[in-house]
Amino acid sequence: MVQTDDLFAGAPEYPRLTAGVDEVGRGPLCGDVVAAAVVLDPLQPIDGLNDSKKLSEKKREALFDIIRERALSYCVARASVEEIDRLNILHASLLAMKRAVEGLRYQGAELEPELVLVDGNRLPQWRYRAEAVVKGDSRVAAIAAASILAKVVRDREMQAMDAQYPGYGLAGHKGYPTKAHLEALKRLGVSPIHRRSYAPVRALLEES
Repeated sequence: MVQTDDLFAGAPEYPRLTAGVDEVGRGPLCGDVVAAAVVLDPLQPIDGLNDSKKLSEKKREALFDIIRERALSYCVARASVEEIDRLNILHASLLAMKRAVEGLRYQGAELEPELVLVDGNRLPQWRYRAEAVVKGDSRVAAIAAASILAKVVRDREMQAMDAQYPGYGLAGHKGYPTKAHLEALKRLGVSPIHRRSYAPVRALLEES
């Protein structure tokens, strides 16, 4: 047994192959929901891990590279806009997390985590031994690492989408329903990457 949670004193001990899982992108009006799974290496600890929302963009970007370099295994997965609209955001998020864990690779072979720690209070339906950890991204190092990978990947994608769909301000608000985003939606209309099941988007479509 090794302690993979180094964010607070007295952290519990978990098996060596413990995967932390988190998702990013439930709130935005557009884009995929992105999840990551990370198995940290206890022999290569990473300083500064925390909930990605509590870190600056510069710090997240730096930790992104360190996590990928030092982790025993990691995987970033997603559920598409179409899946979000079809399944709803909760089930799409759980699907993205399931895909992230199933995509883990360990030294070129499939990794079977001994334990999966999931941020929040809901677990995907899967065969893994798992625990839900409320506020896990600020309590469990592996979950914090997963939150950083997921957020950096999704933020980069929103920056790329900003060039493809100019005028919405995606690079700035990352798809969240800010005043500027809502005003742009009314002015420009609904783009192919907007979630049609979300109330502000659905309302505009019903008006047209």
